[in-house]
Amino acid sequence: MSLAEKVLAVNNDLPIRTEGPVHSGKVRSVYWLTAGDSARLVRERGYDVAPDAPLAIMVISDRISAFDCIWHAEGGMRGVPGKGAALNAISNHWFRLFREQGLADSHILEIPHPLVWIVQKAKPVMIEAIARQYITGSMWRSYEKGEREFCGITIPDGLQRDQKLPELLITPSSKGVLTGIPGVPAVDDVNVTRSDIESNFSAFKFHSVSDIALYETLLRDGFEVISAELSRLGQVFVDTKFEFGYVADKSGNQKLIYMDEVGTPDSSRIWDGAALADGRVVENSKEDFRQLLLQHFPDPDILLNKDRMVEREKLARDNALPVEVLMEISKTYVGIAEKITGARLQLAENPKAEIIEILSSEFALID
Repeated sequence: MSLAEKVLAVNNDLPIRTEGPVHSGKVRSVYWLTAGDSARLVRERGYDVAPDAPLAIMVISDRISAFDCIWHAEGGMRGVPGKGAALNAISNHWFRLFREQGLADSHILEIPHPLVWIVQKAKPVMIEAIARQYITGSMWRSYEKGEREFCGITIPDGLQRDQKLPELLITPSSKGVLTGIPGVPAVDDVNVTRSDIESNFSAFKFHSVSDIALYETLLRDGFEVISAELSRLGQVFVDTKFEFGYVADKSGNQKLIYMDEVGTPDSSRIWDGAALADGRVVENSKEDFRQLLLQHFPDPDILLNKDRMVEREKLARDNALPVEVLMEISKTYVGIAEKITGARLQLAENPKAEIIEILSSEFALID
């Protein structure tokens, strides 16, 4: 089997018994289980959820997205070798630390395979919870143009690119298109202020105003846990995005939890500490890939300008990148995963066959 064939690029065609269509995102696909299978797994596996809690199988792919597009390479390579396993391993590591330190649970109930999570259905908070410790990326581009207020927070003049901010900033954006919120445009991924969220907490799907402070505490505490551990490993946690949602436990109590992934090269910027001390930025995250794309194409505005989305999608569809580009990204993802977890990353020889075998023999979920 060639390396390209070992990449799990398509993850929405597994013969998992489901209730309703498979939901396929940029990287993960979600298979909602039947009510009967959900109840059976809750009973057999002893999950701390309500007896009738809806469960799903979440399968992560090796696809790589940047600037809201999926990219591929020559030779039929439709993803980055080891990327999916790296993301899952890193998230699982941080979620375990969060639980051990008493922060909050996640939606993950079990990890039957390095590319698979069994999750309970959560009601997501419609906030992309972003925390920034350094001024870089899109924030720097806006700052350079003269912006000084970000999500209702004013930052001082005189900052330099990639400089550490005076304090950790929480700069949330909307998750999905939200309508009827005064001052918040009905478009995806628009910056919002704390005042916007407080005044419209139910529109953002918070259960109470007090839960806004709780999400901020979980964001800050989670950031600090990851930042401290990365610092011990000679890495710098620059910025990140968390997602939150509500679930009910076995007794029916609602609780706010971490969702999706945390502290990965997809959702965060991670810099090499020794290089930064020497005045250089060396990425251990997807930002390296973004910068490569900006330099690779003659008109980078296509990648940065949301009004040129049609051109951008055509660019990603019609341009196969050199294989070496995705292999370099593979080195980054696998390398940082092994550094964080302290273990060698095991890559599947035939990921689909392995997933089907486990979900069939251990969970009886394959038709």
